[in-house]
Amino acid sequence: MKKNSRSKYRQEFTGDHLFDYKDPMSLTRFISDGGKITPARIAKLSLAQQKQVAAAVKKARNLALLPNGMAAFDTFHRSESISPVPFEI
Repeated sequence: MKKNSRSKYRQEFTGDHLFDYKDPMSLTRFISDGGKITPARIAKLSLAQQKQVAAAVKKARNLALLPNGMAAFDTFHRSESISPVPFEI
């Protein structure tokens, strides 16, 4: 008897599904809170789909449709730059 096997990949995305960079709402599913692209093993995408998602996210970021990262993520644990101009009292 064959057991019911679950697929390794998501069923809602077929092999020929096209991830569009002009649709940022669907691409936000594949971006974490820190602004990183979710890995394929967590997003349950095939290698080809992961490459398409990464390319679409990068293109959307370049066109400012998606943010590059969170503001807190960009400045976390970074010291403030000190001006070389001396202070005046």
